[in-house]
Amino acid sequence: MEMAITFHNSSFKSPFINPSSNPKPKFLFPTQLYGLISSPLSPFNSKTTCLKFGSRTFTKPVKCSISQAAQPAIEKRSQLKRRSDIRNIAIVAHVDHGKTTLVDAMLKQSKVFRDNQFVQERVMDSNDLERERGITILSKNTSITYKDTKINIIDTPGHSDFGGEVERILNMVEGVLLVVDSVEGPMPQTRFVLKKALEFGHAVVVVVNKIDRPSARPDFVINSTFELFIELNASDEQCDFQAIYASGIKGKAGLSADNLAEDLGPLFESIIRCIPGPHIDKDGALQMLATNIEYDEHKGRIAIGRLHAGVLLKGMEVRVCTSEDSCRYARISELFVYEKFSKTPVERVEAGDICAVCGIEDIQIGETIADKAFGKPLPAIKVEEPTVKMAFSINTSPFVGREGKYVTSRNLRDRLYCELERNLAMRVEDGETADTFIVSGRGTLHITILIENMRREGYEFMVGPPKVINKKVADKLLEPYEIASVEVPEEHMGAVVELLGRRRGQMIDMQGVGAEGTTLLKYKIPTRGLLGLRNAILTASRGTAILNTIFDSYGPWAGDIVTRDQGSLVAFEDGSSTSYAIASSQERGQMFIGPGTEVYKGQIVGIHQRPGDLSLNVCKKKAATNVRSNKEQTVVLDTPLDYSLDDCIEYIQEDELVEVTPSSIRMCKNPKFAAAKKSR
Repeated sequence: MEMAITFHNSSFKSPFINPSSNPKPKFLFPTQLYGLISSPLSPFNSKTTCLKFGSRTFTKPVKCSISQAAQPAIEKRSQLKRRSDIRNIAIVAHVDHGKTTLVDAMLKQSKVFRDNQFVQERVMDSNDLERERGITILSKNTSITYKDTKINIIDTPGHSDFGGEVERILNMVEGVLLVVDSVEGPMPQTRFVLKKALEFGHAVVVVVNKIDRPSARPDFVINSTFELFIELNASDEQCDFQAIYASGIKGKAGLSADNLAEDLGPLFESIIRCIPGPHIDKDGALQMLATNIEYDEHKGRIAIGRLHAGVLLKGMEVRVCTSEDSCRYARISELFVYEKFSKTPVERVEAGDICAVCGIEDIQIGETIADKAFGKPLPAIKVEEPTVKMAFSINTSPFVGREGKYVTSRNLRDRLYCELERNLAMRVEDGETADTFIVSGRGTLHITILIENMRREGYEFMVGPPKVINKKVADKLLEPYEIASVEVPEEHMGAVVELLGRRRGQMIDMQGVGAEGTTLLKYKIPTRGLLGLRNAILTASRGTAILNTIFDSYGPWAGDIVTRDQGSLVAFEDGSSTSYAIASSQERGQMFIGPGTEVYKGQIVGIHQRPGDLSLNVCKKKAATNVRSNKEQTVVLDTPLDYSLDDCIEYIQEDELVEVTPSSIRMCKNPKFAAAKKSR
């Protein structure tokens, strides 16, 4: 296999310099800069790449990172083989480093779409919620064909709260494209996904994306990524990774930062060359691990996974196993593989390919589809434990049933337990009362995405404030800690540092980022201190700070943390708000409502400018006595605060609730706490 790349720029400097006349290179592995010079650790020295400069051709070995040093002996013993016509890869990165945009460019250049076909930007983010928020929430499968090789691509979420989705997906692939921003470098989620990929022993190709940014610093990014590999105890072969420089939005890639090809050819070649084909037992007993679940109104539950061994046929009778002792029988009704951007029905799937299976109505994530006679289950999928919990309960406000379709505790219970079937990182438990349920997740965003989906489906309910899940070890109380990275302009750095310090954060690193005058702060902070922090940081930095967090470990209890200094403005009675009442109320603080809004007693209508709650009558009307002799006054009202669901969840405290309906999001005081105060 050879790759020919022609450089038209005459100023390009050959990387093949006489080492005796050159000082010691800056990097431990020079291939990270050029991707061309051979390394003694490389297991692929027999393969070459040709570079043509005018009429001269230089041929040098190409190195790749594949951790298979001990595999020949294993293959002899187990008769396992590698398929050379398939590559299964996951694209992983920190949020907003350009994964989905890069997949868009790969699909366009592999002619997945017609030339005259209209294609939306970020086509893989097909969910409405993903498009609105600009993030990937659910992993998506697609495939392209490059030089007779099928490349199955899985686009994964970048936010740390959806780490459970990424952990599952890594079971289906043999390699990952680790996308890193050319300015920011490795971020908290980069560390998490890379750690998981290295634990699986996957090959890693590092893609330095957004290389066309004015403040790009590729040398720093490659060095930082290499240091991260070392920190995570990567093997020598994994540390000797292939580096590709790309601009996903322009659809260009290259082996050096200042010499990009006109397309993504170098990226495709690196995938074919550096990521091995699937390791399969072609003649063995059927084995497929259900890694993901989809639902179709006509086909029912669809199990998605990679076929580890054997052959899967349409209409075949199989055994579905949770463990050795827990098995049942089923029949495959339909079989699909991923061809380009859609699922294509097939009669047969061979080991190594990723497929979708219909016909097993009760299949769960983590179960194995095995041979009817000789099948054995594969190891179950394990994901990390949740760190945050919230209480879900039925709506008890005076407005209950006005806007929602599903309002009973039975509806709520069924929907929450249904979520567990496809969301392995989530937990649901029954609460203290029959109409309360405790939902645990990897973070507040993980749970608020569920809340948002439920309200769009027509559910109406209430949720309490997020609480961290503590542990007791040897009679010591431990709480979860997270690594928080804050990118903030220098002029606002003092306010942000003071805010993080008040929330028991400990600074572990501080460095400048690029030429944009911003500073990157890294803190180890209790998860409790992060609740409500995003809005506080945006206020302190005038909307310029960027906050990223990821779970680190459990540590000793950090003490009391005050997350909110101000109280709430609470409606005094039921009714419709008036301009006259709001004009006098806004002197007490910032309002959430405008005139003409229906409110009820106990509803939170604003933020008090002082500590403690204050009851207001926002429905008061101006007395109509002696109208002719009183000249009407012009009332100037402030624009009410527009809080989203995430903002409301961050705002509320122990004695407050968020009322969620398909049309509205309101906050109110918890009547149980009010009753408890009266009884005292």
